Amino acid sequence: MAKSVPNFKKTYLEKVAPELLKEFGYKSKMQIPALEKISVSVGVGEAITNKKLLDAAVKELEQITGQHVVKTKARKSIANFKLRQGMEIGAMVTLRGDNMWYFLERLITVALPRVKDFRGVKPNAFDGNGNFAMGITEQIIFPEIDFDKIERVSGLNIAIVTTAKSDEEGFALLKKLGMPFAK
Repeated sequence: MAKSVPNFKKTYLEKVAPELLKEFGYKSKMQIPALEKISVSVGVGEAITNKKLLDAAVKELEQITGQHVVKTKARKSIANFKLRQGMEIGAMVTLRGDNMWYFLERLITVALPRVKDFRGVKPNAFDGNGNFAMGITEQIIFPEIDFDKIERVSGLNIAIVTTAKSDEEGFALLKKLGMPFAK
């Protein structure tokens, strides 16, 4: 049985990579920027008092990404927030390979258009090395989440790591893949 190739990966290999090769004048195909990984995380500050919220966030993140989620622990104690070192206060997952491409496709084509009053993603969220980070205020924009069964509406942090050497290259890569950047 032949394994299916994600649509965005096929688009990248057939269309985006050759365009980037021509646009930036790379001498080798290995210099072309590519996606390395996508990291999705959620912080649940109220998990200090209510452990059920963290479990619900983990379950929702697993539904969204289709992959096992790791609970994150506090690195240091903060007395004002009643936080102790080692307490579980968040969850994260790193997507690579085909899962990464499927998630990016769902994010760009399905989830982002469902955001209320969406005017595009801010293009100034690059880190100087071609990596892009964005925040989503409501996890309910993903169709996998059943609106009636959520504990509370929470946000997500999404970091897209690329092999680009500069923000200009990273921007060109994501723009050609269809990321809806604001004007």
